[in-house]
Amino acid sequence: MSTPDGELSPEELAIIAEEEALLRRVLSAVEDARLRSGHRKQETQDLISRLQELRDDAATAAVADLPHLFFQMDQTRALLERQESARLPELGAPYFAHLRVAGTTGDRDYLLGRTSFADVSADVRIIDWRFAPVARVFYLYGEGDAYEEWFGERLSEGTVKVRRLVVIERGLLTRVQIGTRVLVRGPGGVWRRLGAGRGSQLEGGTGTAVRPGQLGVGRGTERREGALDVTALLDAEQFEAVNVAADQPLLVLGSAGSGKTTVALHRLAKIAFDEAERYPESRMKVIVPEEGLARLSRRLLAPLGLGKVSVETLDSWAALAARVAFGAKALKPWEDTPPLVAKLKRHPALRRALSARLGVLSSSATALPRLRKRLAELFTDRRFLEGVVAHSGGDLPSTAVDETVRHTMLQIATPIAHELEGVDPDRLQTLDGKSLESDTPDELAGTVDVEDLPLLLFLRAQAGSLGAVGRLVHVVLDETEDFSLVELFVVGRLLGEARSCTLAGDEMQQTSTSFAGWPAVLAELGIQDAATCRLQVSYRCPAPITALARQVLGTQAPGEPPTVGRDGAPVGFHHFPDEAQAHLFIGEALRDLLEREPQASVAVIASGREQARAFHRVISDMSWARLVLEGDFSFEPGVDVTDVDNVKGLEFDYVVIPDATAQAYPAQDEARRRLHIAITRASHQLWLVSAGVRSPLLAGV
Repeated sequence: MSTPDGELSPEELAIIAEEEALLRRVLSAVEDARLRSGHRKQETQDLISRLQELRDDAATAAVADLPHLFFQMDQTRALLERQESARLPELGAPYFAHLRVAGTTGDRDYLLGRTSFADVSADVRIIDWRFAPVARVFYLYGEGDAYEEWFGERLSEGTVKVRRLVVIERGLLTRVQIGTRVLVRGPGGVWRRLGAGRGSQLEGGTGTAVRPGQLGVGRGTERREGALDVTALLDAEQFEAVNVAADQPLLVLGSAGSGKTTVALHRLAKIAFDEAERYPESRMKVIVPEEGLARLSRRLLAPLGLGKVSVETLDSWAALAARVAFGAKALKPWEDTPPLVAKLKRHPALRRALSARLGVLSSSATALPRLRKRLAELFTDRRFLEGVVAHSGGDLPSTAVDETVRHTMLQIATPIAHELEGVDPDRLQTLDGKSLESDTPDELAGTVDVEDLPLLLFLRAQAGSLGAVGRLVHVVLDETEDFSLVELFVVGRLLGEARSCTLAGDEMQQTSTSFAGWPAVLAELGIQDAATCRLQVSYRCPAPITALARQVLGTQAPGEPPTVGRDGAPVGFHHFPDEAQAHLFIGEALRDLLEREPQASVAVIASGREQARAFHRVISDMSWARLVLEGDFSFEPGVDVTDVDNVKGLEFDYVVIPDATAQAYPAQDEARRRLHIAITRASHQLWLVSAGVRSPLLAGV
């Protein structure tokens, strides 16, 4: 039966009525259980008092009476733990999915949530998605599918009759999704069917991307009011990857928005839940390249019950490990390394050259002063550096040699403070209160680049010991294509023989020259038998954006295009004679968008930091405009003005690229990958704006 867009059919009205009746039954059953648990509070207090009395008795009891007292204490403690472990679903949002199966015993409804709960008399069964066997049926089958699954030693067969995603807010059903149909409760409690907004105007995409507590279509986000729970959206392929055995290394590959981060973090949650003693949270770690993705990962881990798992950027992880391994006061990291020098120090060619030149050092040669001296000798040795450049495959220009030597000479110079020891401190005071070397090249003296820290750890680890740096039981490396080989080697040593890890990545999204290929990645980690999952469906980006992203990659695009999850608004292309006009146009469009959609998340992604600053100055008087150049995303509604280096792993409802020009994105492989990353951050609509000469990567579109 066809109806106008938004108007519900009788069938859809019946579905809503059924789901609301089911929710009422669930809330009533949970409320009854809460009342019963209230009566048990006094029992709990009595048990606590009884346990304290037994402890007091044991402190003064005769030796012969202790075995009996200890037995009573154990029994009381067991009763107390049993009561404390009985958690009930939250009344505000008790479940996030509805599964009905027809089997040999008839129809049965299961509700997927985060806490198992059953009331047989009320016909209510909420199952924990992490370990309930029947949850496999929800993730692996669709409505109308026949299933056959082994649950332990029992073969279960049947048919999936209902498979729905639901949103419950403050105990009220607000959204039901059946396949591609989305039914939402509007103002006044009136239900309607969502339509598909189109057109080149920025509109109709609020809530399609990641924000705190919100689920985006990329299947890698958190939950907020009005959003579907991410756990309900794992597809069969993702669900199987999450369930790979804990001691099996897993490599998760996939295009932008395919759910790599979702799989990695859900696998971490399942491992921690299933084998808490073997895999304690304190010895698990998530390492990512940039601060923005680190912040997002922390937010995503919290609702999974993993708020205690450490999430660190590559730089912060290396800095902490180096401080532990070499001593906190022995290092003075320098964070503003010249780009060419940083590129050389992270390149695979340097790792090979180090091994050829130094081999494996003896443990006596890995004291920090000796290691720093060795590196300084290498980074001022022109012949050595020329060899690195020659074996870089054209990634490193010859000018990297001069720049590295010049930079290193400044770092190994004697600090001014040492040269002026004994001079009256009053004579060294400056008018601005800064040190004598501040804002001068002399400020580099005595420092080590943040890129040197992994190199120092690598040389120490090769000798067999990282000192007090703690071993890891499981590590998630997200955006692994941006890890250098030496960083991977150190992580491998920290994992020990177990090599329990989850690697997520996409070779098409590398933003540096550190990626040497997946075989090299696994070899540095000491892994020979990794399970590999290549996610085939791109959920984040609609078809028009996915098609453009593939065209931008050109010959670098993978042979098989990803499966696109949905259609969407067309990509907007806007060209202007000069940058000022382009910036004004974008500013007006953003102002109009946020007036209509104040809850939208928007990213203006420039090619670099200076370009981002230039555009931000145009809209800096707007309260919703934020300049984000250090990964400090708030994930709140509004506009984030940022650059490509800050957005890996993130997504936004709308993305505007303000400088799609030939200067920013020339016909070069690195530029292709960077533009591809910017393009694929959009979950609803994308605009590319250019001034002057348009990027040749957009020719023909």
